[in-house]
Amino acid sequence: MAEHDAHDPYLPPIAHPLRAIGTHTFDFDRQVAVMAIVNRTPDSFYDQGRTFGLDAAVRASIDAVAAGADWVDIGGVPFAPGEALPVADEIDRIVPVVRELRAASDVVISVDTFHAAVAAAAIEAGADVVNDTTALHDPDMARVVADSDATLVITHSLAASGDGPRTQFAQPTYLDVEVDVAVLLRDRVSVARERGVREDRIVLDPGFDLNKNTADSLRLARRLPVVCDLGFPVLAAMSNKDFIGEVLEAPKPERVDGSLAAAVFAITRGARIVRVHETARTRDAVRMAEALMGWRQPADPVHNMSAFNV
Repeated sequence: MAEHDAHDPYLPPIAHPLRAIGTHTFDFDRQVAVMAIVNRTPDSFYDQGRTFGLDAAVRASIDAVAAGADWVDIGGVPFAPGEALPVADEIDRIVPVVRELRAASDVVISVDTFHAAVAAAAIEAGADVVNDTTALHDPDMARVVADSDATLVITHSLAASGDGPRTQFAQPTYLDVEVDVAVLLRDRVSVARERGVREDRIVLDPGFDLNKNTADSLRLARRLPVVCDLGFPVLAAMSNKDFIGEVLEAPKPERVDGSLAAAVFAITRGARIVRVHETARTRDAVRMAEALMGWRQPADPVHNMSAFNV
């Protein structure tokens, strides 16, 4: 894993930057995808159940597409510790939203789940991506993805261990968080490949705040190239998380500006997908970042371009 000067431009060495995901193609050498979050849970950390109802979840998903989302990520179970939700109940929460959104839009649909059975049902209903926050804790997850055209997001968290999802880990510690994250992700990529997942259908997420304290998440952001050097597109899920709140002394409703800053910083350090709650504002920040990186042309470049400039 290479060392990087924090002041140098960084372009991640993505082995397969051109990705066909669903009906869309992304060039992750020159493009950042905006992934909108829709949680159909009564206890999600941010919206506190606002999109728990089916109609509300479908409407939020369609609204996110209208606001400029490239992807919509639908979840039915929080990452936070808590009682296990029966798999059948999780399917009942996620699949109807996937089905209705797919009927309404060709947007990339991902499902946030760590159960292979949920992933299989969601893919059948039209999902394009499985977003697994437990890095393949379910031994059947990679097989389900491999048997489909879906993309797999492998996320770093301690839930990849034998203790499993939604476990409370007291004061987790890392020797060098970015190295520890990269080592686990590289191992789980090997597992996915051995079980048939194609290399060009793998995305990595370093798991900001997932079993990590604020200092860990800040260091991980600064040293994100260590994870990007693994050669896969990297997803940064930072929106409204506690490390932003603790930096700014801001409650969840007041973390939007911090989330935008974090997303843009992550892009400069190699992230190519950002997972967000505030779609429209993030879309504008991302598109501006793309222009500043030299990837996007101005939509209407007229300033000082005529004989009568003002």
